[in-house]
Amino acid sequence: MPKGPRVLLDVNVILDVLQRREPFLADSASVMAAVESGRCEGLIAAHTVTTLFYLMTKHASATVARVHVIELLRVLKVAQVDQGVLEEALALPYADIEDAVQMAAAERAGAEYLVTRDRAGYSAGPLPTLAPGELLPLLGGA
Repeated sequence: MPKGPRVLLDVNVILDVLQRREPFLADSASVMAAVESGRCEGLIAAHTVTTLFYLMTKHASATVARVHVIELLRVLKVAQVDQGVLEEALALPYADIEDAVQMAAAERAGAEYLVTRDRAGYSAGPLPTLAPGELLPLLGGA
């Protein structure tokens, strides 16, 4: 059972790990390791799963994408995206609807933070955002 905060991971954090993107890999991988070890509870928005699959297919293959998604779903819980979440997202003052849906899904799922490298994109949201490196000290032992 996770002892730390409940956090929704933005697609960029997950892609840092899956695509081994430098210089972001170390912090993002440490966040994923914290989720796996139960130091925090990790969430992924439902629509992010399809986005990740699409992007990983372009980066590698459908087979690789499927394996990664299956592995992610073993570690991360899915934050629901339904009509209510979409309506909440549309009410947020965001230019980017994808960011708004991420924020609304995070809030609805009871996340304490949205973890992203695009903090500016989420500045108008109801939840605080943290970069992966900012979350790690809050988890202890990171």
